[in-house]
Amino acid sequence: MAQRHEIRSTEEHENHPGETLVTTDHDVIGNWARERGAEPATVPGTEHDGRPGVLRLDFPGYGGQRLKHLDWDEWFRTFDERGLRFIYQEHLKDGKPSNFFRLENPHE
Repeated sequence: MAQRHEIRSTEEHENHPGETLVTTDHDVIGNWARERGAEPATVPGTEHDGRPGVLRLDFPGYGGQRLKHLDWDEWFRTFDERGLRFIYQEHLKDGKPSNFFRLENPHE
């Protein structure tokens, strides 16, 4: 697996466009999502014991009608409880903003 640049604060950024980044910092994740108009969400029907199931971000115009919005506190509580990491890009290689992200459980 390729080495990922770990971001620990909103003051840190990619070294070059297209670089894969990783963070667990709530401010970094929230700022990245808000800059793209994305809302915290979960996939309906994936809940466990009344708690959110599969976490997602709902980007404008990308099929969010199938997602259930959460508040950031609930999204981050679930993110932290599962020990997830946020893998993402700030920009594509051509310099355009990137919406690429995925959630990873490093313990699986």
